[in-house]
Amino acid sequence: MWNAFKEILLQILVWIHTFAGDWGLTIIIFTFLIRLLLWPLTAKQVKSTYEMQKVTPEIKRIQEKYKDDKEKQQEELMKFYSENKVNPFASCLPMILQMPFFWALYQVLGPVSKSALAKTDPSVLAKINLSSYLTQQNEVGQFFGIIHNIALTPAGIFKSGHFVTLIPYVLLVALFGLSIWLPQALMPGEKSQKMIGLYMAVFMLFIGWSSPAGVLLYWDVSSLLGIAQQQFTQAAVKKALGDQEELVEEAIELADGEIPKKKKGPKGNKKK
Repeated sequence: MWNAFKEILLQILVWIHTFAGDWGLTIIIFTFLIRLLLWPLTAKQVKSTYEMQKVTPEIKRIQEKYKDDKEKQQEELMKFYSENKVNPFASCLPMILQMPFFWALYQVLGPVSKSALAKTDPSVLAKINLSSYLTQQNEVGQFFGIIHNIALTPAGIFKSGHFVTLIPYVLLVALFGLSIWLPQALMPGEKSQKMIGLYMAVFMLFIGWSSPAGVLLYWDVSSLLGIAQQQFTQAAVKKALGDQEELVEEAIELADGEIPKKKKGPKGNKKK
């Protein structure tokens, strides 16, 4: 089942390449399609993160109030989550659901282990791994001449001594680290959380150094699209939640027998 899934992913890449004509461009187009497919999950994750951020001060107040009684603290937190319809794990769920997909994709674009080479028939590997497919087809996975071979790693190019060829690979690694840090920096959150994102980005630079250029290209493009989606979704969520808060305030004023205050529009004009 797992190999069948990877085979489907590779077949999609091969199909895209028939009209893209370039393997780097193929991965970019493929990334756009995947991001479009995962848009609902991305939107849900951003919304959940934003909603949790809004109630964080109250959560901290409860934690501080019952810091000496962990059982009561958990009880009050669960009650608070239920009353405010907030799921503290909702922002993690979309990412968890995506992990099997991303792992399969990494195996399709990534290197083949020595044990897999020894145990698996080359014709089978060529159906589930892009590097093996390119070898079988006697092709080199170039990216418009900028990337010499998307199946090679920056570490491998460095060992070969072709330092001019290495430059675009290094740029991919740098973007790889930046793509880990930037989404965390742009999301609302505490400084400590953002620092964790920075440490993770530095750690990922070492992983990126040993990753094939095809994997790095996919991740970099996916992250840039993800940041754009994040900003768009975050703005939409803020507006939607802001409109909901205005409606609640007006309902409370009406219930108290008051005349709702007129809200000003974006240009300073009062809404009618």
